[in-house]
Amino acid sequence: MPTDGWKHFGKYGADLDPGNVHGKIALGRALEDALERMIIKGGIKSPVTTRRGLVARMKYLTTHRGGLQALADAGITATSHTIRKWTGGKQEPKPANREAIDTAYWNLRAHNVMANPYVFQQHLNRGGQGTKIEIHPINQDVVTPARRRDNLRVRRFQVRYIWDDAVEAMVAGDAHKLEELWDDVIAELDSDWGAYTYVSHIGLGA
Repeated sequence: MPTDGWKHFGKYGADLDPGNVHGKIALGRALEDALERMIIKGGIKSPVTTRRGLVARMKYLTTHRGGLQALADAGITATSHTIRKWTGGKQEPKPANREAIDTAYWNLRAHNVMANPYVFQQHLNRGGQGTKIEIHPINQDVVTPARRRDNLRVRRFQVRYIWDDAVEAMVAGDAHKLEELWDDVIAELDSDWGAYTYVSHIGLGA
């Protein structure tokens, strides 16, 4: 696809694949995926179906601010007496309540992590080393054959310095800022940067 094709995205059919999106959208999704992985990686490993996993979740929910509300939001209507028994491992909740407890735990953990985005920023900054980014070009199967660029490939490189702003933009839902940051990222690709304004996927090594 010639240069003018990237300036006028969709002119030659690239927009027929809904997976082909602007880099700012893909970057936002990649950040959300990386955040979810970080939340899960740092969370309780034991399943809620085990006594250890159940008690650990209940202790987190009953000792962190917002825990009881998280339980209520997940559909738990048990009395405080029953909740104390669950927390102490003296009573087994029904399967549906176990599932609700698990949901409440992960929702509260996610909320608490995002309440302090500095942790996620540090996770991506890695002490100044940055995070590896993997950029997948658009799917060109939907592009007019004469306008395809067969030499496009997945690009991988280390990205530094943008992550504080990127996390803030993700939290604020600031698409304009994410677009500015994406322009900074693809500027590293020199003359080929325009071909990655729109992409099919972005992965973060975090």
